[in-house]
Amino acid sequence: MFGYTEEQIASFGLTFGVSAFMLYMAFIIWRLARDSKAGRLGTFVLFLALGFGLLGFVAKGIIKLVLAGT
Repeated sequence: MFGYTEEQIASFGLTFGVSAFMLYMAFIIWRLARDSKAGRLGTFVLFLALGFGLLGFVAKGIIKLVLAGT
């Protein structure tokens, strides 16, 4: 499609699509904290608990790069 291979399209989608989705999830967590009037500690706890999965996804990518030696 448009001169790109399936692997290139999948790589682009994984890199930019998932990154955009993660930013959107961070916005949702921030909006949830703001609408519930959670305060500073509550906001921190929300980001810690709900953002832990996002951190795991980022860590997985970093670990893959380190193990690959690139």
